[in-house]
Amino acid sequence: MASSLVVPVINVHKDNFKELWPAMVIAIKTSSFVALDTELSGLGNRKSLLAESIEDRFKAICHAARSRSILSLGIACYKKLDNKPADTYMVQVYNLTLLCSEEYIIEPQSVQFLVQHGFDFNKQYAQGIPYCKGNNKGGSDNHGVHIRALFTELLRARKPLVLHNGLIDIAFLYQSFYAHLPERLATFTADLSEMFPAGIYDTKYVTEFELRLTASYLEYAYKKCKLDNGRSVTSGGVGPHVHVEFCQYVGQMSSYVDYRVCPDVVSAEGKTDICQRFSAFGWCLNGSQCPLSHDTDLIILQDEKGKQDKKRKRKRNREKRSAREAAEDSSIFDNAPENKIPHMEVDPEETGDGQKETTAEPCEEGKQNEGENMKTESEGNGVCEHNTDSTNSATTAVINDDTKTDNGVENTAGEMMIEKCSDPTTKTESEKKADSGTHRAGFDAFMTAYIFAYSCSNIKKDGADDSAEEKEQMWLPTALNKVYLSGKAAPLNVVKSTFSKSSKAHMQKMEMVWGKGV
Repeated sequence: MASSLVVPVINVHKDNFKELWPAMVIAIKTSSFVALDTELSGLGNRKSLLAESIEDRFKAICHAARSRSILSLGIACYKKLDNKPADTYMVQVYNLTLLCSEEYIIEPQSVQFLVQHGFDFNKQYAQGIPYCKGNNKGGSDNHGVHIRALFTELLRARKPLVLHNGLIDIAFLYQSFYAHLPERLATFTADLSEMFPAGIYDTKYVTEFELRLTASYLEYAYKKCKLDNGRSVTSGGVGPHVHVEFCQYVGQMSSYVDYRVCPDVVSAEGKTDICQRFSAFGWCLNGSQCPLSHDTDLIILQDEKGKQDKKRKRKRNREKRSAREAAEDSSIFDNAPENKIPHMEVDPEETGDGQKETTAEPCEEGKQNEGENMKTESEGNGVCEHNTDSTNSATTAVINDDTKTDNGVENTAGEMMIEKCSDPTTKTESEKKADSGTHRAGFDAFMTAYIFAYSCSNIKKDGADDSAEEKEQMWLPTALNKVYLSGKAAPLNVVKSTFSKSSKAHMQKMEMVWGKGV
């Protein structure tokens, strides 16, 4: 029987940011692709965020990004390993705690949600990495060790960017670490297409339109992909499988690591009363008080069973439609954790006049990224999974201070030292303290990247030849630059139209990033 997967997530804050800078830059530069996830202080009027007009929707997102802030940033770097079984990745995951240096709005529900999930606001205020939004302030983003410079390093790396339901994430990233958002959506997509020449991939789009999973919120999609991958490995299935290897951090770095323990999927026999709202969306108004099951493993197993029983499947679909209709009706969103709402295909409670917001000085963490990729509230339903296919190998990342230059960037990439790790089921004291149910941007980024890796292995690359170079450039051609739009049958295409121009601020930044205009 496969052992549980233990995912090490490095906590980064202002006190260790400079120390960890070289390792983060190396991880980004040497990765095959990078996944990001954000936690936000709020999103504002949800009806506007789900407006019928995509241009109106973008305006609402811009307003949210300009008036609110990123509180936590998750970065997952997946590096495809040579001389290993096909689709084996070395994975490094970082969770950065941030603190905006300007006033911004924070929504009470964001705070409540994070407090309920164990977020330490005292630590966030004391150790959050400071940053300023919009255009450069007081110096170039090209130099120094700060979060905007790290985003610049990400752009310079020219790696595929992976998000889950990522339109809001990428808008916040642009406003927070790059430049003031442009007024028009076409200008924004033109800028993005040049910022990320290797492409942007949205795993929400992939799970709905390519994998066609029954549900596509993040935890469900991750667990389903992990379960199918594990089954294929166990049965000796043909074709590439995803294998992940992690770093075993030693010395001082080990004190920065949270271990996300992901247990095997188990079948809960006899428990069949599933909460349909949670099953469809990944959240429920009643939270842990709901009398029905919020067990994602059980939901997945029931979905699979339903596919074999068409009658049951039709009934399930009717129940899900009823849940959606009830949600569209009215107040089912009352007091719902706000980070579970934003990207739902239904409109939440708030109207333009009824928002609950509070102006705050430099503030803190409240995940507002993905309403659908929700981490669940129910106890014991952490966003974790089994390790049926993971090799559980490890690499020790050692930072050699002698390799740092004046601006904190490494001289070489030779600081990485390979070392086999011990059995991950034999946990150290620091590993034992891990809480698999706690909400974290870093682990969300890991799950997002895993879904992408699995999808790349299992979706045929139509139109791509067999050359390694072509495959590296075209990870998932059918999903390239397609960002999911809630409630829409087609995605947002991240392209530069012949009728649109890049923004002036973007062109100036690109000259700085790559030393040339675009």
